[in-house]
Amino acid sequence: MKRTALAVAAVVAVSGCGASGGTGSGALADGKTFTMSVGADPGTLDPALTVLTAARAVGRFLYGRLIDQTPNGDVVAGLAEKWEADTTKATFTLRQGITCADGAPLTAKDVAANITYIGDPGNKSPLVGLMVMPGTTATADEATRTITVTSGAPDAFLLTNVGSLPIVCAKGLSDRSLLAKGEQGSGMFTISEIVPNDHYTLVRRKDFAWGPGDWQTSQQGLPDKVVVKVIPNETTAVNLVLSGQITAATIAGPDQERLLGQKVEHVDFAAPLGLFGFNQADGLPMQDPAVRRALVQALDLTQVGKVLTSGKGRPSKSLVTIEPRPCTGDNVGPNLPPHDRAAAENALTATGWVSSGGTRTKDGKPLSVRLLQPTVLGPTFTATAELIQQTWQAIGVQVSIQPVDAAGLNQALFDTGAWDVSMAPVTLALPSQLVPFAAGPMPPQGVNFGHVRNAEFEEQSRQAATMPGSAGCEHWNKAEAALVKAVDLVPYFDSVVPTFVKGAKFTVSDGIDPTSIRMLAS
Repeated sequence: MKRTALAVAAVVAVSGCGASGGTGSGALADGKTFTMSVGADPGTLDPALTVLTAARAVGRFLYGRLIDQTPNGDVVAGLAEKWEADTTKATFTLRQGITCADGAPLTAKDVAANITYIGDPGNKSPLVGLMVMPGTTATADEATRTITVTSGAPDAFLLTNVGSLPIVCAKGLSDRSLLAKGEQGSGMFTISEIVPNDHYTLVRRKDFAWGPGDWQTSQQGLPDKVVVKVIPNETTAVNLVLSGQITAATIAGPDQERLLGQKVEHVDFAAPLGLFGFNQADGLPMQDPAVRRALVQALDLTQVGKVLTSGKGRPSKSLVTIEPRPCTGDNVGPNLPPHDRAAAENALTATGWVSSGGTRTKDGKPLSVRLLQPTVLGPTFTATAELIQQTWQAIGVQVSIQPVDAAGLNQALFDTGAWDVSMAPVTLALPSQLVPFAAGPMPPQGVNFGHVRNAEFEEQSRQAATMPGSAGCEHWNKAEAALVKAVDLVPYFDSVVPTFVKGAKFTVSDGIDPTSIRMLAS
C-alpha cells in the first residue's frame, strides 16, 4: 500500500497524549449535537492504516486508548487501569467491563492483537517505526486482563507510544473493511452515517464508562451526537461558525481574523507550518548538501515565516511542537545557515552550478526545483511558495510550483518521487517519532521520503532510544540539531493555530478530545 504523507491540517504525524487548555463558560446542556469541520475527507477510518489528520480527528471519537495524559503530562487511566514500562517491555491491565461498539467485550487478547498487527512490518502500517517499533509483539493473560508488550527495538517512549494507539475490536481485526467504515471501535462514539466528502455522523454510547482518569458517565453537557462536516474552504467554515451552523473549526489562515474580531472563544495549539524537506534520492540536485544549504541561505526565513503565518508565527525551536514536550531547548535557530544571498550564490558556483543567461547550469542541465505546495493548508502557502520561487529564481534556479492536495502529496512523496523540495510540515509529539522520517527505510517500504542519510542523527537517536523518557534528551536534541546542520530537514517557523468554538467547551489533545466536550445552553 502507499504510505501516507504527514502534514499539518492535510495529514498529521501521530501525536502522543499532549493536551492544551479548554475554553467556554456558562450553563451546561444535555441532548445537543456537536458539529465540527475538517478540511478534507477522512478516507479510510482504519486507525492502523492512516495518519490523515481528518481521519484521526474522527477516529479520536471512535477508538479508545490504553492511557491518557493530562495537560501537565501526567499519565492517567484510559482503557487500562494499571501500567508499567521501561524501554523494551510494557504491561497494561485493562479495566473491567469495557465493551465494543457492538456490545461485545474488549479482551486483553484483542488489545495484544492490535499491537502485534502494527508491529509486523509486513502489514505496512504507517504507525510502524513511528509509534511501534518494527517487530514489536504483545501477548495476553485473559485471567488478569494483562497485556505484555515486547518492543522490537529500544523505545525511550514505549509507554506513551503504545499507550496512545487507537484500539479496535476483534471483528474489525478479522475484517478490516469494517474498520475502514469506522465500525468496531472501543471509544465513546459509534459511527451512524457516512456521506463521503460531505459529513460523518457519530452517536454517543450511553454505556461508555472508561474515559480518562476518574471520568464519570453522569456528567452534564455531554453531546448526544457529533457531526463532522468536510469543509475544505476556511472562509466557508468561518461563515458557518459565525452563523451557528457548526460548533468548532480549526482556522489556520487569515480568515481567523474575522472570528478573532468577533471575540469568538478559541483553543490554541502550536503547529510547525514552516518546514523544508529535500529529495535526496540518487541523481537529484538536492543530494548535494551544498545545494540544499545555498537554497536555505538565500531565503530570509523570518520574512518567509511571517508570510506563511500571516505575521502570527514564531521561529521554530524543534520539529516536536505538541505539548507537553519531553525535551526542551532550541535545536533549530543556532544550526540554521544564516541568511546571505551572496554566500548562497558563491556556494552554488563553487559546486559547478554556473550562471549563464540568468539560469544556473551544470553539465548542460539547468538547476531546477519542483516545489511541492500543499493546497489544503490555507492561502498563505500559495503566497509563501511564490515568494520562495521569486527568491530562488533571482539566484538562477528554475522553480516550478506544484500545488497538491492531500492525495497528490501522498503520491509525490511516497510513490512517484517527482519532487525536489517539499513545503509539507510534519507534526510530532515525541522526538522518537522523527526517526522513521530521517533514518528509516525509503518509500515504498518506509516513510523516509527525503532519502535522508545522516550518521550523526542515527547514532544520537540510537543512544537516546536506550534511555527512558526525558533521560535521553541530550541525545535527542543532538540528533535533531544534526538534521538541521546538514539541511536534511529544516523547520523554520511555527504557527499558533486556533480552534474556534461557539456553544461548547473542550480541550485539544491530538485533535479535539471527545471526553472533554461539554455543550453549553443557548
